[in-house]
Amino acid sequence: MDWVQIREKDLSARQLTGLARAALRCGPVQSDKDHGRPRILVNDRVDVALTAGAGGVHLGESSLPVGDVKVFVRSRVSAKDFLLGVSCHSLESVKSAGTGGADYVFFGPVFATPSKAAFGEPHGVERLADICRSVPIPVLAIGGITLENACECFAAGAAGVAAIRLFQGAPEPAAVVEALRQMAL
Repeated sequence: MDWVQIREKDLSARQLTGLARAALRCGPVQSDKDHGRPRILVNDRVDVALTAGAGGVHLGESSLPVGDVKVFVRSRVSAKDFLLGVSCHSLESVKSAGTGGADYVFFGPVFATPSKAAFGEPHGVERLADICRSVPIPVLAIGGITLENACECFAAGAAGVAAIRLFQGAPEPAAVVEALRQMAL
């Protein structure tokens, strides 16, 4: 699964829609089974995601309930063409997202990271493994992910990883993506 999440919380709806459309114009969006272009997801703004023609929306724990978003979205696009994901920081929120109709969850922070410090101490790989076993939907690890510790996340049952710094600081982001693909096999 190659996904790019557009996470620009300070942009207006108009600016965010323009950014999402520009990302989509970078090439054809293909299915998750293809290793072609990534699926583009928009953070928290279902209106922008639908307007821009993105491949899904990623909700925070304090966003609209995933069940409500699912009803709204499914009346407009195919479930196959639009993913609903939720960031979760506890077993309860993971289970709630799963029963609410989320297609996947991000769980973390797994490792220490400044961007997730507000969500408490890192949960660690053992807790990630417990979370992965608790729901039938894919769980992606987030928080402090590096090439050195990503394999631990996959070994714990994570379907993938989500990261910012891992890609921001990489001189060759495509090489990072390929290394993660190899780990996930």
